[in-house]
Amino acid sequence: MTTGTAHDNDMLVGVAAKRAFYPPQFTLAERVVMLDVLATAETARRRFASQLDPTRRNTLGQFFTPPATAKLMASMSTFRGGHVRLLDAGAGVGALTAAWVAEICSRRLRPKDVALVAYELDATLLPSLRKTLGACEEALVAAGISCTWEVQATDFIEAAVDQLDSGLFQGDRPAFDVAILNPPYRKFRAESRTRYLLRRLGIETSNLYTAFLALAVLLLDHGGELIAITPRSFCNGPYFRPFRKHLLQHMSLTRLHVFEARDRAFRDDEVLQENVILHAVKGVPQQPYVCLSRSRAPDDPVDMKREVSFHRVVRAGDPQAFIHVVPDDHGDAIAEAIHALPCTLDDLDLCVSTGRVVDFRARQWLRAEPIPGSVPLIYPTHFDGGVIRWPKPDTRKPNAILYTPSSASLMVPAGVYVLTKRFSAKEERRRVVAAVFDPECVPCDVVGFENHLNYFHRGGLSLDRFLAWGLCAFLNCSPLDVYFRQFNGHTQVNATDLRSLRYPRRKTLIEMGQKVHRNLPPQDELDRLVVETLEVG
Repeated sequence: MTTGTAHDNDMLVGVAAKRAFYPPQFTLAERVVMLDVLATAETARRRFASQLDPTRRNTLGQFFTPPATAKLMASMSTFRGGHVRLLDAGAGVGALTAAWVAEICSRRLRPKDVALVAYELDATLLPSLRKTLGACEEALVAAGISCTWEVQATDFIEAAVDQLDSGLFQGDRPAFDVAILNPPYRKFRAESRTRYLLRRLGIETSNLYTAFLALAVLLLDHGGELIAITPRSFCNGPYFRPFRKHLLQHMSLTRLHVFEARDRAFRDDEVLQENVILHAVKGVPQQPYVCLSRSRAPDDPVDMKREVSFHRVVRAGDPQAFIHVVPDDHGDAIAEAIHALPCTLDDLDLCVSTGRVVDFRARQWLRAEPIPGSVPLIYPTHFDGGVIRWPKPDTRKPNAILYTPSSASLMVPAGVYVLTKRFSAKEERRRVVAAVFDPECVPCDVVGFENHLNYFHRGGLSLDRFLAWGLCAFLNCSPLDVYFRQFNGHTQVNATDLRSLRYPRRKTLIEMGQKVHRNLPPQDELDRLVVETLEVG
């Protein structure tokens, strides 16, 4: 641990010198500019971002916060106490702390003293981090704010679990008033030490970023605020459900800010990910409204800011606790219309499952082209305008799988099914892409669906043909895409996401299916059909 404190004798001399250097005629803004705390962090960030080896970046899950993003996050801080203890976990070179300090120094109402605590495991970043925190101290002192700071050169997860599990933050050490984070992004295995440590506190997650946030929540004092930039992936999906429950149990959600451009929030690091800035307050009742805002990129102005009922962000009674980001009034109207649809999949007596064929595990049975003893193997590459075209020549994916006693469990009986891609390509217009598999077009007795597909079925068996086509039309319509993107911020479409949707009645789906049977119309015509039938959009 490295510390800096104005209570040391040497530091007292430094404080006196700083006060002498900034005579009264300088405005506070001028003092902050002269200290240039943001420039200190940005210089270091650019240097390390350009030098960081991609393999090391993936190992550590390291992505440095650009200045515009850091400033936007710092501007969301609402803490008004006289004594502020700030946590920056996974601090990097200290960009977020620097932005928060600059923001606090620029305000008319300022705290009396600030304690900065930064955790960083990467030893190569520590000298720059200490330099940034030193500049932060200078800025705070110039603004008349007492400052101490410390660098914890250790694993944040291990240190936080030890402190929380032993009760240190309940007595020996004060809790934090503000946590500002750009946590590392990396998955870890169920049998890893990280997973074991988190389970000591009852935290269930499989990614570092949600682990950091879950621990930060526990380290905050009552009324403390969390400001974090993360991928939007935590908003939906079964893997993040325990984290969402943890977050909503302890924190009052106050603001969500999204970036429309997936490649701009961390553009220097070439990150292609939908990101969200989260602001929440600990231990206070959930307020009726949540502020939702949007900009194309951090450097761009906020082009939308609105108050939305919390119950439209997290739907009452939703067992998955999905978090919906409703961008505008049009999206709000679509969300209400979709949510008002009458049926769940259970009501329709339908199920959705993930394809059973994991190709790298079934390699011994895969064949490039159909041969005697093989059956069709369907991949996303076989999708073509709402139908399955098989076999597909000149594809790198195999078209067939051998049907043997050992591979039989990977197959499903031939029948009419609706398939969706689990991963949509970034150039595709819609997040949910559906197609009908029909044995009239692909003759077979059994079929294999690859693991990158979900398939709708009726207890493992075939769907009614018109029902299947109506379901395919509904899943491919633009209003559903608008709604789906409100809680799904990445390109993966999980079976859990599809189970969470509301659906039209069976009769309505069959009527739509009769109109589009065998041939989905162009997108605008399809949308018109669905909107007129369901009165959505």
